[in-house]
Amino acid sequence: MGIKAGLPRYELYLYIAVLAGALAWAASWIVEASSENVSRKAFKGSVKPGWYYFGRKMDVADFEWVMWFSTFRNHILFALSGHVIFAKIFTLLAPKHRSLVFCAYGVLAVLVTMGWTFTALVLSHCTVLYGVAVFKTKWMCFAAGLATLASIKLEPYNSWQEKLVTGSFDLQDVLFYGGCGFTIMRCMSFALENCEKKEGNYTFCDLLKYNFYLPFFFFGPVMTFDKYHAQANNTKLTRKEREMWNITTKAVLHLAVILTVDAAFHYLYILTIPGDMKLVSRLSDWCLAGLAYFNLVYDWLKAAVMFGVINTVATLDHLDPPQPPKCITMLYVFAETHFDRGINDWLCKYVYDYIGGDHDKILKELLATMSTFAITALWLGPCELVYIWSFFNCFGLNFELWVAKFFSISPFSTMEVCMGEAMSRRIRGLFNAANFWAIVLYNVLSLNSLEFAKLVGRRLIFKGFPLSTISVLLVTYCGVQLIKEHERRQALLEDEQPVKPLDGGKEKAE
Repeated sequence: MGIKAGLPRYELYLYIAVLAGALAWAASWIVEASSENVSRKAFKGSVKPGWYYFGRKMDVADFEWVMWFSTFRNHILFALSGHVIFAKIFTLLAPKHRSLVFCAYGVLAVLVTMGWTFTALVLSHCTVLYGVAVFKTKWMCFAAGLATLASIKLEPYNSWQEKLVTGSFDLQDVLFYGGCGFTIMRCMSFALENCEKKEGNYTFCDLLKYNFYLPFFFFGPVMTFDKYHAQANNTKLTRKEREMWNITTKAVLHLAVILTVDAAFHYLYILTIPGDMKLVSRLSDWCLAGLAYFNLVYDWLKAAVMFGVINTVATLDHLDPPQPPKCITMLYVFAETHFDRGINDWLCKYVYDYIGGDHDKILKELLATMSTFAITALWLGPCELVYIWSFFNCFGLNFELWVAKFFSISPFSTMEVCMGEAMSRRIRGLFNAANFWAIVLYNVLSLNSLEFAKLVGRRLIFKGFPLSTISVLLVTYCGVQLIKEHERRQALLEDEQPVKPLDGGKEKAE
């Protein structure tokens, strides 16, 4: 489909009206279900007192969000504020040694927060994987890295290591798995980049500088070693035009999103309701569809805020960190579905793209996706739900390639050329709408439960057919067309090349 085939203005406005009306309709059902069932016994563990003056209780079912913005808020703000202050001072005084200052502050913060046993454990992981890295053999680096990762994800090895970390800090276990897990992924990146180094080896100090950068240490994102090493050791520190304004704007936007999510938690119990299957089974099809969709939107918002706050600090340090994930609303292909761009970049560089090449060969793509999701399953922690999630998302990636290959052969390719760009776009939009809901169903099972995902699938595909099925797909089709129009306009902007001045600044006439 050519990027010049735009939507007529009246059609664009129609799609916007349909999509906005449907989202408001679904949200109204969820608000009603939340208000009428707030006193259910099943809600007592996850709905707590909230806005007293508005008479609203708050959904606190997401431990991670509560951890960040209540229990851990003061700790992380104190630690990151100290990092920003020290980084700014030493960046001005000794820019050549700022990466060493980042490392020293990170080690000190980890030592104070988690104790010397945890710090020693992390250093042991670094030492082992550095020892393997000096041999410059990729398969050895992968084998050692995955074995080390398995040691904190599989019993009894993870329990043995966890017992070494002692202390009374409430979030000790969370920080243990976060710190160790991201350390191992960073060490693997270091080892694999060392294999690509033509002469000599990177030093152990380089690895420590990379690993103990505090903003990324416990919660990511993972920035591959080659990028971090080049950016952290860059001494020509300049700001782009309006960069500080953009940083300030993003910080204010993150605060606005946090307040929006907080308000949503008081009126939309999107995390608590799916856990009560008796209640869920009585809800309307539109309410179920809205719950599934808003769960994924919330998970994206959470990732965008968490990584956004950390990325703001990294940008102040003159780094270009991995950006927050693409909004779930903008997704209609499995190839762009991820909630952690850092891990996604890591997997693409060292596994998916390395094995899959140009991703045009069916067998190579199958091997690449299977390898990628095998490592992802180990990273998430092997269990039945992770296996199911990995299988369906792996299938989705490959199925897209199979469909593309099938419709690229004659007579389908000839038929698409004959029908024109507008009709081709509409037909593709129908397939993309169905694909969007496949993405939602395949991922909502990891956010809520397999039972909830199965119930939503049955109601929208079988019991709700044809009315609910067609209406939901119609609304999704409108959303997909709006996304395609946005992407078309972005492509047009990117294709506009500035005309280079010729002959003393005069522009060449075309």
